Amino acid sequence: MPNVHVSIATWDYDHIRDLRIGEVRPTGIDVTYLDLNMHEIFARFLANREWDVSELSFAKYIAEASGPESDLIALPVFLRREFRYGIVYVNRNRIKKPEDLRGKRMGIPEWAQTATVYIRGALQHDFGVPFTEIDWIQSGVNAKGRDEKVDMDLPKGVRLTPMPDKSISEMLVSGEIDAAMCATVPNCFGKHPDVAQLWPDFASMGDAFYARTRVYPIMHVAVMRKAILKDNPWIARNLYDAFDQSRRQSLARLRRPGYIALPGHGEQAEAAMKTFGGDYFPYGIKENRAALELFLRYAHEQGIARRLMTPEEIFPQGIMVKAAV
Repeated sequence: MPNVHVSIATWDYDHIRDLRIGEVRPTGIDVTYLDLNMHEIFARFLANREWDVSELSFAKYIAEASGPESDLIALPVFLRREFRYGIVYVNRNRIKKPEDLRGKRMGIPEWAQTATVYIRGALQHDFGVPFTEIDWIQSGVNAKGRDEKVDMDLPKGVRLTPMPDKSISEMLVSGEIDAAMCATVPNCFGKHPDVAQLWPDFASMGDAFYARTRVYPIMHVAVMRKAILKDNPWIARNLYDAFDQSRRQSLARLRRPGYIALPGHGEQAEAAMKTFGGDYFPYGIKENRAALELFLRYAHEQGIARRLMTPEEIFPQGIMVKAAV
């Protein structure tokens, strides 16, 4: 039986390197691997489904997956994870604490940007600032104008105004907005004296959040066109196994002193293992249930998911089943 051909596009992470260069080969599958900028990957895959398996924003995937007759399904492969308390930038003269955001104008590149989903959820549930009490201004972070890439039904009370002629960075400097929530750093940060991070201690806040919730926020997932599974449903598990093997080999390398040009990275990897109780970058459903359920709830509350989904229904049925030994 000849191998099945599958095309894959992701950014150049170390934890997918061995799969990308062919050192790890998924059983029964020949891979064409595209190493592209993540924003190009998102835009081209969402517009035209140009390859079979794609890195994708978790929020954008859920917007697509919760729609009628979605043609996409995800692998429990989480290509990017980050704590995101550092993405809120404010005019320090107007905003000093989260409560000050009520009634203010907040710049945002896209409502369905995964990083902002987590922080809107944190503002609402942890700091008592509902997202309906903020005026949202949509534009590019450092370029003028930005459009959503997925369809959504925004909740009643959300005020989202497009601003096609100015960037978020420009508006922060001019005072036309009071704050910004964006994963890309505005050009004005570090250059304009009035622009600061709302939470300069964001790193310790991420540590505290994980200690409290055991959630390491998922940013990007690997998704696939359902059509490639129609005749060969085994493709999903074999791809998952290959992604996971590549990940495990990468994490082992990161513990070796001198592997990357970052002083002390081996010690940092060992420290992360202690903090996370072992695997600090897990794939799979069981190991990530708390993170998955939190994000799915936030995505539904914020109108990105059309319904409240469960972790099991966003992945191929039975993908984590193992043979008895």
